[in-house]
This record gives sequence, C-alpha cells and structure tokens, in this order.
Amino acid sequence: MTHKPRPRPDTPHYMTEDRVELQKLARQFAREVVLPIADEVDPEEGQFPAEMVQQMADMGFFGILIPEEYGGLGLGVFEYCLVAEELSRAWMSVGGLLARGNGMGGGFSEEQEQRLLPKVATGEYLGAFALSEAEAGSDVANIKCKATKDEATGEWVINGTKMWCTYADQADYIILFARTSVDEDPSKRHRGISAFLIEKERGTFPEGISGTPARKIGYFGWKTWDLNFDNFRLPADALLGEEGKGFYQAVSGLEVGRAHTAARSIGLAQAALEDSIDYMHQRTQFNHKLADFQHLRFKVADMAAQIEASRQLMYHVCTQIDTGRRCSKEAAMVKYLAAEMSEKVTSEAVQIHGGAGYTKDFAVERHWRDARLTKIFEGSSEIQMRIISDELLGR
Repeated sequence: MTHKPRPRPDTPHYMTEDRVELQKLARQFAREVVLPIADEVDPEEGQFPAEMVQQMADMGFFGILIPEEYGGLGLGVFEYCLVAEELSRAWMSVGGLLARGNGMGGGFSEEQEQRLLPKVATGEYLGAFALSEAEAGSDVANIKCKATKDEATGEWVINGTKMWCTYADQADYIILFARTSVDEDPSKRHRGISAFLIEKERGTFPEGISGTPARKIGYFGWKTWDLNFDNFRLPADALLGEEGKGFYQAVSGLEVGRAHTAARSIGLAQAALEDSIDYMHQRTQFNHKLADFQHLRFKVADMAAQIEASRQLMYHVCTQIDTGRRCSKEAAMVKYLAAEMSEKVTSEAVQIHGGAGYTKDFAVERHWRDARLTKIFEGSSEIQMRIISDELLGR
C-alpha cells in the first residue's frame, strides 16, 4: 500500500502562531541589539549595558514563566527555551541572563510571590543563586556554609563561602543555600540544608558579604563571584520554605534548568553553523570558494543534523515539562547531547575559519569558549550520564 503523506503545514504543529511571533521578536532583538553589543563587549570582558537589560524587561522576557496575575506573560518552558536559544545565537550570556528573572526557580511564599514577582516580571528585581562551594559542586549535599540562629534576636547568622555565583553584584536578591543542621546518618547528608532570601541593593554587597570575581575564560558580560559570608545577618523571615528542606528546592528546578542549558547550547551551535556557512561562501582557496569543497560541505551537513536532532529533543522535553510529565531522564539526555554537540560544532566552526577562527575578529571563538562551559554547569556531562544510566539500570 502506497503511503500518501498529509498536506504539510508551513510550520510544525507545536509552533503555534504565538510561539512563532515570540521567536521572531527574540531573533530580531538578538541580531539587532545583542550581537553588536556582544561583538564589542565580550572581547573586552565587559558587562551588559543597563539599556540592553531594560529592553529585555520591556519585551517581557523576564516574565515569560511568571503568571499573568503577577504581570508576567504566563507562558511555558517551551517559550522560555525558544527565547533562550535565539538570544544565545548572539551571546550565550544573554541567554543566561534570562534566568535571572522568571522567578529563579520559585521557592517564594505566597506573600513573597505577591510582593516580589510583579517586580521580577518587569526586570526591576533580578536574582542570583548561591549554591556551589569548593567541595559542593555536583555534590550539592556536601554544603558546609552555615546558618546559625541567634536565639536572642531570632536572626540567622551566616558564615562560610560560595563559588560560581554569577551576577551576584548586580542582582537585587540572592537565593542562598546554607546548612542549618547536620544529620548523623552519612547517607542523609542532604538533610539540614535550608534556603534563604537575601535582598540587597543592586550593584553592591551588604555588610558581612565580600566577593572576588572568578577569572573566567568566557561567559562574559557579567561577573561570576566567589562570596565570603562573615557573620552576615538575615532576619528570621528570610528563610525560604521549610527549614532543613532546601536541598529539595535546589534540585526541584533541574529539569527546567537542563532544558534551558540545552537551548543555550543549541543557540551557540546554530550561530557557529551560520557563521561558517557565510565564511565558506566568502573565503577563496585554490581558486575555489570553501563552499565548493566536499569535505567542508559534509562537515556542515553533519553540524546541521546534530543541531536539529538536539533541538527536536529539547522541544519534546519542554512539552513534557509543560504538560506536567516527569522527564528527568529525558532532560538529562538533552542537556548532555546538546552540550556535547555544541562543543563539537563550535570547534568545527573554528576549524572552518582556519587561523581567522582563532582570533577575536570572528564570533566563532566566543561561541567555542562559551560552548565549553555548557558541559560543566547545570550538572556536568558526567552527572547527566549518571542520571541516565541510573534510570535505565537502577542505582
């Protein structure tokens, strides 16, 4: 029996008209606003201009996941990742900046949601995450930073250090994870970690907190900080959620975070592919355009296929999350595959550009440096393989 294909729509069924328009808006902003800034600021290791951040706020990008009742767009993770991919095609750092709004993974009380989310949605109140430590990266349960209650005042006294806290200086609040108790059972190390809300003035650190910028090789546009807490005091009501249950809050948004990182990886790779195609049409060797050489044509074909495969898996994961289905395995898969793909594709793009690719005159070196990070943050590739194998084989 001969298969008769159905009439093909102009766009896939999951790309609704609203999603297409949002994607176009993000793509236009990325090309016309973000890319020129990235090309100027990234080589100098500078910071985002406030005007760009405000433009993102005006377009509602910091409120994509925030309910309409709080002034957000009330959309889903699918839309969130669509925008993140487009922004990352210009500069992955801006794709990451998106996460400084959108509720930063939640954890707020109902009163805090009513008070704070409207400001988050407008970009007036952006956040940072203080979770990792020198001995607590992938092993979150090994947190040592301590929060001790002052029984006389009811305040929390914080002592310890944190690492990899991006945007800590410019954020209006920091979500801090610190240990409030220690479980005697070594297998229950995750117990006793609590989450706290630190509200602060943008551009400064409050008394009791000092910071040293990390000497990164990429992910510029903002600073990533090592933070030191020295008898830093927080009011009693700074506790987020239930005391000792902070570990669960820290890991509750992992599926969204991994989909978001996959989106950024895909955006980087797509930019590197497009830059490579442009360069191959312009560069001449041996009286032929690079686009005439079959081995380079096949290289581009492989790059494009890997990008699209990762993108389609990301769309599936986003749909699973938005429909409330558990997808920890699939989220780990897309984060792993997209990050590995991104490093490979951006490296190939540098190779296609030859010596020019190893200069700051072309954006492919920026995409290459940033792609390398996607294999490390939001759970390393090795952690993703551990999650996937545990799901398939048992722990």
